[in-house]
Amino acid sequence: MRETLELFVTCPRGIEGLLLDEMKALGAQSPRETHSGVSLQGDMQLAYRICLWSRLANRVLLILERFPVADAQGLYEGVAGIDWSQHLLPEGSLAVDFGGILPGVDNTHFGALKVKDAIVDGLRKADGSRPSVDRVNPDLRINVHCRSNEAQLAIDLSGHSLHQRGYRLQQGAAPLKENLAAAILLRAGWPQLAETQGALADPMCGSGTFLVEAAMMAADMAPNLQREQWGFSHWLQHDPALWETVRAEAKQRAEAGLAREPLWIRGYEADPRLLQPLRNNIQRAGLGNWVKVYQGELATFAPSPDKGQKGLIVCNPPYGERLGEAASLVYLYQKLGEVLRQQCEGWQAAIFTGNPDLGKRMGIRSHKQYALFNGALPCKLLLMDLQPERYVTGSAKPMQERSNQSAAQPEQQADSRQPSAPPVTDAPQTNARLSESAQMFANRLKKNLKNLGKWARQQDISCYRVYDADMPEFAVAIDLYGDWAHVQEYQAPETISEDKARARLQDVLVALPGVLGIPPAQVVLKQRLRQSGSAQYQRMDRKGEFLTINEGQVKLLVNLTDYLDTGVFLDHRPLRLRLAAEARNKRFLNLFCYTASATVHAAVGGARSTTSVDLSRTYLDWARRNLSLNGLSDLHQLVHADVMQWLEEDRGEYDLIFIDPPTFSNSKRLDDVFDVQRDHVRLIEMAMDRLATGGVAYFSNNFRRFRLDAALQDKYEVSDISAQTLDKDFQRNTRIHRTWRISRR
Repeated sequence: MRETLELFVTCPRGIEGLLLDEMKALGAQSPRETHSGVSLQGDMQLAYRICLWSRLANRVLLILERFPVADAQGLYEGVAGIDWSQHLLPEGSLAVDFGGILPGVDNTHFGALKVKDAIVDGLRKADGSRPSVDRVNPDLRINVHCRSNEAQLAIDLSGHSLHQRGYRLQQGAAPLKENLAAAILLRAGWPQLAETQGALADPMCGSGTFLVEAAMMAADMAPNLQREQWGFSHWLQHDPALWETVRAEAKQRAEAGLAREPLWIRGYEADPRLLQPLRNNIQRAGLGNWVKVYQGELATFAPSPDKGQKGLIVCNPPYGERLGEAASLVYLYQKLGEVLRQQCEGWQAAIFTGNPDLGKRMGIRSHKQYALFNGALPCKLLLMDLQPERYVTGSAKPMQERSNQSAAQPEQQADSRQPSAPPVTDAPQTNARLSESAQMFANRLKKNLKNLGKWARQQDISCYRVYDADMPEFAVAIDLYGDWAHVQEYQAPETISEDKARARLQDVLVALPGVLGIPPAQVVLKQRLRQSGSAQYQRMDRKGEFLTINEGQVKLLVNLTDYLDTGVFLDHRPLRLRLAAEARNKRFLNLFCYTASATVHAAVGGARSTTSVDLSRTYLDWARRNLSLNGLSDLHQLVHADVMQWLEEDRGEYDLIFIDPPTFSNSKRLDDVFDVQRDHVRLIEMAMDRLATGGVAYFSNNFRRFRLDAALQDKYEVSDISAQTLDKDFQRNTRIHRTWRISRR
C-alpha cells in the first residue's frame, strides 16, 4: 500500500507547533498545523514511522473517507457505503470513537452506535455471525468526527494512545503523560544539551517520566519501540514486512545509541515507596545504565555530575493535589528556588507548574514561558537561566531607602485641560501627615511611578495605569490622565471590615496628591462593584466635563466624573494601535463600539470606511464627537442597534472586525440579556459571516472566567494574542482582558 495517504496526527493542546516540526523531520509531505494536531500526507511507511517515532502524538489517524451528512441516518448510510471487508474480518472486533456535532445525534454513544451498526450490518454473514465490540483491544478502532455537515472517517493506527510507551506497568499517583514530558524537554532544549554531553536532574521525579523521556532522546531510542499492541496489528491492509523493516531500523538505532557512553541523568524522590516501581519501569525501558534514581528530599538536592558538567534541571512540582494546603505550596516553591540558586548555578531550569503565581515565589526570573495543558488544566512552563543576574530574591532595597531616593522635578503644564505625563516628586503638595499604612502605600506608588513614568515618557503615553491593587490591603486601581488621577475602589473582601476598608481608602486619598504632585481636586474617586446589564453604563454625575487625551495619532475625549468608565479602556491601548496599523484601505466594523475609540484609530490609520454599532445613544453621541475631534467625516457610519439583531440583518462585507462585548448587556434578543460566555459562539459566527476573504477579526472581553468555545477553534484559525495586547502598565494584571485573532481557515 504505497499510494499517498491522508493522515491526521493528534496531540495535547499547546504543542501543535512542536508536532509540526517533528512531522517534517519524519518526512511528512506538506504538514499543516491545526487545533490539537497536524494534518499531512505520506505513504504507509511514514505512517508506521510516526507510530514508532513520534514523541509528541496521541493518535495517528488514517483518513478513509469524507462524506456529507445531515443526520443520523445519513451517517449510517455514509459508513455503510464503505467496503469494510477490505479492513476487518466478520469474526473480528471493533471499537468506534465518535465526536463532533450532528443534528439528531445527542451524544457520542449514539453516534458511535450508528457507525458500529453500519459496519456490522455490512459484514454480517448468512449464519448471523458478525463482528463484536471490544472497547479495550479491538482488531480495528474507527474514529469518526462530524462538523459543518461533513463526516470524517478514519482508522486509528495507534490503537492505545501513543503516550503509553509500553514500559510503564507501575506508576505513582497522577503521573505526567509521556508526550507532554517530551514536549517540555524539547521546549527546554534538552536534545541540544544532550548533544554536548550535558547532564539532567529532576529533584522531585515522582514516576520518572522526564528521566525516561530524556534518556530515550539522548540514546536515539524510538519512544514506542517497547509497544506490542497497535491499532493496525489486525487491520487487513497492514503490511507486516514493511512494518518489520521500519521496526528493525529503529532497533539498530537504539542499539547503537545505548552502546555509547551514558549521559548523567538522575532523579530524586522523597517517597521511598515510589523508588522500586520506578526502577522497574526504567529497567523495562532498557535504560538501567542511563537513568539512576535515589531517595532524597528537596532540601538536600545538590546535583553532582561525575565530570562536573552542567545541564538541565527539570521539575513538575505539585500545584495543589499532592500537598493539599496552598500555604504549604508557597514554602515549597520558595525552597525550590532557594535550592536552585544555591546548588545549581550555571545550569538551566525548566519548571512545569499549574500555578504560575507560585512560580514567582522561586525568586528567579524566567527568560521564557510557554502555555501548556496537563489534561484540561492550563499550566505554564517556566524556563530559567540559573545565573545570579536572574535572581530577584534579596535584591530589593529596603522600603525606607526606596522612599528617600531622588526623583525628577515636576514638568510644566501648558494647558491643564490637555493632560501630559504627571511629575514624579517627593515633595508633598499638602501638609497632610501620613499614617504608617499611608506611608507604606505612598512608597509603593512612588516606586511604580518612577518605573512606569519613565516608560510612559519614552513611549509618549500620557494616560496609563500606575497602580492596580499591588498591595491587597489597598484595593484600588489608579489611572493617570495627565495631571488627573482616576481612582477606582474595588469591593473589599468579606474578611475586611467596612471600617478598615474605609480607613485604607482614606490612606490612599491622603497620600495621592503628595506623591503625584497634583491638587486634591484633581483626584476623582469611584467605587467599582460587580455590575450587570446596563448598570455598568449608568450615569454617576452630570458635570459634563471632558478632557482631550492623545493616543498614538488620534485625540480622544474622556470624562472622569460622570460614568463608571471614562470613555476609553486604557488596557486596550496596544490593540487600538494594532488596528490602526492594519486598517489602511480596509472596511472596518466595530461591534459594541462604546465611544468608538478603536474606530477613530482605524479611520486615522487609513480605513476605507468604518461602521460602528452600539445600543447606547449616549455613547454613540460620544463617538460622534470623537470622530469630529479628529476631523473625520460622515463616511464613518455610527449605527444605533442591538448588535446581535443587526448582525442577523446586515449584509455588508468587512475586511477588519473588532468585537469587544461587555460581560452582560441588555439586548432585544436572548431574553433581554446578552451573556458573553453563553452567546459568544453565535456572536462570532455571525460576525465571521460578514468577514471578507482574507479578512481578520479580533475578539476581546474582560470576563475573567471566560472560556472560548473549542468549536470555534476547530472551525476557524484562532490565536490567543492576549499577551501581545498588554502594555507594561497592565502586565501585572494579565487577566484584565483576553483577546483572540480569528480568520478563516
